[in-house]
Amino acid sequence: MPDVSVNGAELVLASGNAGKLRELADMLGPLGYRLRPQSDWDTPEAVEDAPTFVENALLKARHAAAHTGRAAIADDSGLVVPALGGEPGIYSARYAGRHGDDAANNVRLLENMADLQGDDRRAYFFCAVVLTRSPTDPAPVIATARWHGDILRAPRGEGGFGYDPLFRVAGGELSSAELDRAEKNRISHRGQAVAALVAALES
Repeated sequence: MPDVSVNGAELVLASGNAGKLRELADMLGPLGYRLRPQSDWDTPEAVEDAPTFVENALLKARHAAAHTGRAAIADDSGLVVPALGGEPGIYSARYAGRHGDDAANNVRLLENMADLQGDDRRAYFFCAVVLTRSPTDPAPVIATARWHGDILRAPRGEGGFGYDPLFRVAGGELSSAELDRAEKNRISHRGQAVAALVAALES
C-alpha cells in the first residue's frame, strides 16, 4: 500500500461533487486508498480563482489539507472546445452562471455551438489531479490528461455527469454517458490522470 501521509492511505477529496467522489473512489479503492470527502470535516469550498486547471487543483488540494490536517487529493477538470476559444474551460461547472447546474450548462454549450460544423465540433476533456501531503508540501504530485472527442447535437445516455451526455468519444459512436462505468473510468481524462498519478507515487 503506498505510504502518502502520516494517515496511511486515507485521502481527503477536495470536492463536494458526488460524481467525482464515486469515480475517484472506484479508481483508487482497488489500489488501497480510501477516499473521504472534505465535507466530513466541514471544509468550505475553496475559492477557485486561478487561470488554469493545474493551479486550481493545487488551490483546492492545499485548502483541503489545511482544513483537515490530512493528505488531500483534488482534481480540476473541464471541457475545452477549441472553436469556442477554449470555452467552457475552467468555467465548465458554472458555464451557465450557477455552479453545478449540468442541464443549464449543456443547454448553453449547445446554443453556443449551434452553427458549428464538422471539425469545429471537436472537443476534449482536460483533467489535472494533485495530491499534496500537507498544505505546505513543496513537491505535490501532479498529473494531467486529455480525452478527445466531439460534441453531439443532443444529449445521449443516462450515466456520468456534467457534459458526459454531449461528449462523443473519439473513434466511436458512444457518448461518455453511454459508456459502461468501468470502461469510462479506464479511458476518461480523469482515469488517465489518476493512473499517471498512481504511477508517479509508486515510482
